[in-house]
Amino acid sequence: MICRNNGHPARARRLRSAAAFSLALGALVVLLTGGPSVAGEAFQDSCTGLADRTIPATLIGLPSGNAVVASVSFVPAAAQAKTPDFCKVLGTIAPVDPTAQLINFELNLPAAWNGKLVQYGGGGYNGSLITGLAPLRDAAPDDILPLARGYVTVGTDSGHQSSSFPRDSIGKFGLNDEMLTNYAYASYKKVRDVAVVLSEVLYRRRPVRIYYFGGSEGGREGLTMAQRFPVDYDGVVSVVPVVQLSMLFQSYIPNVLPQLDGGWLNPVKTEMMAKFVMETCDELDGLRDGVVSNAFACQPKVNLAALRCPGGTGTGDNCLSDPQIASIQAIHTPHPFPFAMANGITAYPQWLYGNETTPDPDRSTMARWVVGTAPPTEPLDVTTASQHWIYGANAVRFMIARDDKFDVLRYRPEDFRTRVEEISKLLDSTNPDLSAFFAHGGKLIMRENLADLAQSPLAGINYFQSVVAKLGQTTVDASARLYLSPGSTHTGNGATVPDGTAIPTMVDLLDPLDHWATDGIAPADALIQTVKETTPPFALKASRPMCRYPNYPHYVGGNRSVAESYDCRETAP
Repeated sequence: MICRNNGHPARARRLRSAAAFSLALGALVVLLTGGPSVAGEAFQDSCTGLADRTIPATLIGLPSGNAVVASVSFVPAAAQAKTPDFCKVLGTIAPVDPTAQLINFELNLPAAWNGKLVQYGGGGYNGSLITGLAPLRDAAPDDILPLARGYVTVGTDSGHQSSSFPRDSIGKFGLNDEMLTNYAYASYKKVRDVAVVLSEVLYRRRPVRIYYFGGSEGGREGLTMAQRFPVDYDGVVSVVPVVQLSMLFQSYIPNVLPQLDGGWLNPVKTEMMAKFVMETCDELDGLRDGVVSNAFACQPKVNLAALRCPGGTGTGDNCLSDPQIASIQAIHTPHPFPFAMANGITAYPQWLYGNETTPDPDRSTMARWVVGTAPPTEPLDVTTASQHWIYGANAVRFMIARDDKFDVLRYRPEDFRTRVEEISKLLDSTNPDLSAFFAHGGKLIMRENLADLAQSPLAGINYFQSVVAKLGQTTVDASARLYLSPGSTHTGNGATVPDGTAIPTMVDLLDPLDHWATDGIAPADALIQTVKETTPPFALKASRPMCRYPNYPHYVGGNRSVAESYDCRETAP
């Protein structure tokens, strides 16, 4: 066959690259197995035949060392673990920089394969191996694991091991350029390429669909894959993505600083403030149930002046001092940057009011994320500090200042402009041009939890709107959906309604993504969230619609515990 580039050198390079990949992969199949597939070969034998093998760096699409299969084991079906017969592969990918840590990965290959692969995302600063054996984000207790549905699953630690760093220096991996780049985007692409190679070696065919499914940092990873490697993935589920990650970390600092000047709220004051917000906003969705569902209508109605202590200096638990009001306002005000960040973004958006005392998971969402259990200190005390202070201080010290002794109280972005811009280009997944991903047939499902105090749900909403502005509503409607989950915290925990149960927050997003990408069936405008008993027969306790942006579930009458008692209505942010 003669290939002509017709004057398109870039196309010719792609053809040569594809041909080289195919030749190398064919050679690798022979290398790993000693010959072509043997008809009727037992899956268990094929699995163990992957042991002690090396995948050359030439088969990995980014600069890398070789990948090595460290261990292989055939795992028989286990009813208690809800897993089928599968082949468990643990491996590593070597760095280019010998001072960087290995990328660890786990690949799980089911005996009965559906031809598809799901890559699991990580969380926070990563550093712990994502096994691909856990339930998906927001899964109901009776949802079938992806592995048991026939998917190959894969996860990674993103190229650093948190056990190497104490909690007060969890961002220290950022001092190494390759490890930071692996965390930003490279490790997920490298692991994806290795997973595809090993899948083809075992099954003698490539995956027909590859999906990325993650929440929080993992949600950012999914968006990053769609933006940076658009033809490598056929679908992405991105739950509460930390889209503006570098800007989020830096915005944690001004969120916390007022607490060092008398603005810290103890648990009683937090509860008092949360009750005030609920009294102001609860019934805006047609039902007084302890859930702020009409979140966008709520925000302008919260007037903290009504909680001000006389003279602004009181210390009682039934009012807020001026420093405490300033502390709350810091969270609910956009944080501008003195110069544009990646893709021209100049501010991190404000957080939303509503459900400040919902457990997330073992403390109220505000205590866990914003105020901690005691006033913040510098140096930080990780036993009492909020997640905002821990993540923010570590990001500034190790990723930006690159000085573990840096005084975070002195931090100003303009003092580190070049580095801040560089980090933004690495970490912020804000590129609105998803045209190549959509043209490839890629589908995107996003979910934002409106009671999220870890990151602002407006960051994801603003990103989705930027994609619409870039590509047009019709194009986006054909390939992307954004859903809003009221009363859900960052981790998916739900607010408690008067009968003492949590509101429905669980929903399976993998099946809707797969039906869309495979069968062309778009997800409904309202998906049904549930809350169920955690033991068999997993009785349904309640259901509600999770509405497509910009709608929210409005109560129209009847049993408040069934989805049919709500319809999806629009309010604008």
